[in-house]
Amino acid sequence: MEESWLPSRKIMKSIEVNELYKHWLSAKEKAVPCNIIDVREVQEYAQGHVPNATLIALNTVPMRSDAFPMNDAVYVICRSGMRSSQAIEFLEQNYGHQNLINVTGGMLAWVEEEYPVE
Repeated sequence: MEESWLPSRKIMKSIEVNELYKHWLSAKEKAVPCNIIDVREVQEYAQGHVPNATLIALNTVPMRSDAFPMNDAVYVICRSGMRSSQAIEFLEQNYGHQNLINVTGGMLAWVEEEYPVE
């Protein structure tokens, strides 16, 4: 039984890296964008990221909220999934985004699966 005094928490959409890879590969084959936003720091991104991912460091998300498309699916990735979930929660609560998907395991999982990195 749900307590009425407890705040309701929306369940965040998430995706495993193997599913993201399928979306990324399909987009690449069709020569269409796959909206992936990396919220790690510049130096982390420079060490390797999903090809064609856009860098928007977590601390800049409030000032760059307009860079997150509102309509198409947007996959948000970080090192392990924590910062990306923080970015998504902020954007959902403050800007009404409903299309953001957290990449579970982040770049650690992506690299572990030996998916392409640039």
